[in-house]
Amino acid sequence: MGADALQELLTRVRYEVLPAKATEEKVLAHVPRDVVVTVTASPVKGLEPTLGLTERLAAHGYRVVPHVPARLLRDDAHVKDVAERLRAAGVDDVFVPAGDADPPAGPYDGALAVLRALSDLGRPFAELGITGYPESHPLIHDDITIQSMWDKRTHATYIVSNLCFDPRVLGDWITRIRRRAITLPVYVGVAGPVQRAKLLSMATKIGVGESTRFLTRHPSWFLRFAAPGGYAPERLLGRGAEAFTGAAAAVAGLHLFTFNQIAETEHWRRAALDRLGG
Repeated sequence: MGADALQELLTRVRYEVLPAKATEEKVLAHVPRDVVVTVTASPVKGLEPTLGLTERLAAHGYRVVPHVPARLLRDDAHVKDVAERLRAAGVDDVFVPAGDADPPAGPYDGALAVLRALSDLGRPFAELGITGYPESHPLIHDDITIQSMWDKRTHATYIVSNLCFDPRVLGDWITRIRRRAITLPVYVGVAGPVQRAKLLSMATKIGVGESTRFLTRHPSWFLRFAAPGGYAPERLLGRGAEAFTGAAAAVAGLHLFTFNQIAETEHWRRAALDRLGG
């Protein structure tokens, strides 16, 4: 990947964090105000920790994107209440996945119904994100996930790809969705420079968050972090040059899964930018 292209990607990042006890402190200490922070939600703890952390970070001047899983919303009145609360905090961007709550808290078993409900409320958010699956979803056929993005395209404004370690798979997926005339910009989901021991410790203590649950459903991913030379974000980005930087790909930036290793992620990003002359 050309230095200029990689440098540009590293300036257009979003940091995914989990709403744990120390998250606010870590973000304030290490994340610049020009970096977007996204806050996950847990089917165990519900939306309140996500909404609370979102409000506090927004008050500190961050642009915050809360995850509002469809399966955590009780009904249309709850959707309206959450939207009003977030707008009061100055939030103008929300990420709406289906979520993992089983059974759902209300009538929504997928994101599309919530997106429609938000449209019925007059589209209170300027930006609405949905999930993309570069690798096969454990329960849903690939063609259905792509069709789902097509169905949501009139409500959503961007796609966040789920975590993937294979640039070839990412590239093939981006090509496939573009061939299906899905034109929404994509934020490519990439793991930050995660230390396996800290990841395991965090997962044991917290046990929540979409990113953590994704890894627990795919234990082989831990091995990629553990193996010497097994994973480095810059190597994935380098190998994905054409897929991530071509005009047809319409990649808007990087969605970095920090697994709450926030200081380490920002240190890595700044070091990479320094090497590239940014």
